[in-house]
Amino acid sequence: MTRQQLLDQQVFDQHRGLLFSVAYRLLGTAADAEDVVQDAWIKWSAAPRSQVDDPRAYLARIVSNLALERLRSTRHRREVYVGPWLPEPVLTCRDTAEAVTDAESVSMAMLVVLETLSPLERAVFVLREVFDFSHAEIAAAVERSETAVRQAAHRAREHVRARRPRFTADGARQRAATERFFAAATGGDVNALMELLSPDVTLWTDGGGKVRQALRPVVGASTVAAWFAAMGTVTYQGVEPADMRAELVEINGGPGLLFSGPGRVVATVTFDVGADGRIAAIHNVANPDKLHAVAAGIRHDLRR
Repeated sequence: MTRQQLLDQQVFDQHRGLLFSVAYRLLGTAADAEDVVQDAWIKWSAAPRSQVDDPRAYLARIVSNLALERLRSTRHRREVYVGPWLPEPVLTCRDTAEAVTDAESVSMAMLVVLETLSPLERAVFVLREVFDFSHAEIAAAVERSETAVRQAAHRAREHVRARRPRFTADGARQRAATERFFAAATGGDVNALMELLSPDVTLWTDGGGKVRQALRPVVGASTVAAWFAAMGTVTYQGVEPADMRAELVEINGGPGLLFSGPGRVVATVTFDVGADGRIAAIHNVANPDKLHAVAAGIRHDLRR
């Protein structure tokens, strides 16, 4: 490896975490984000250095374009997806959960909202609101005029503001609710679950047609409580109750639950907790195609 190649590798490695963070927020899947980062390295290693004034902005531009291309090509698959489509969960570092702004931007609830934006609006929103790129830098990254970027940013902000979850619980309250849910669910205590859930709590389950899950949102405290209480008494996805393990982990910037059976991860569960400490929404990912990153045990630092 030449000295220049070594320097190129060092610069790329310095920004690798940022590039994955951008790609994951744009695509909602860890596998696609990793592929985009690898493709970005190929483009970066071939780029004339005379064109690179700011490596961070240049690399963000490469990743944004690659992610936009992939996002446009996958939108149809998501439109015909069996049941609710949820992002692919990733294990995160505890520090991410402690950085409130970063944690919200990578939460399941926020990624679901971002999924409703157009590819351009999603890219502009993520680069501007999460990573604080200037409108001029974003215009170069997405190959649009600065005026078009400002308009897209305005549309995206209004869209997200109208749809973002209005949950204001702090990290300590979220963790407390998750721990109480964990104890109640693993103990099959329906009454304790009922006390933890908001009356109109909504459970979103993603099986992708690969495993049996609810094809529509499950609404209401009693129905949702019964759903989870049953996990400790019946065979779930071929795993006997005695063989099912549950543990508390950091998922997408916040506390969550990881369910596993012999030799495999079965599902992840994350929660949106209100200011009153009760759970308002639950996201349950059970599609085995979306559990590879969690099963691998890789923890991502998704801070900015």
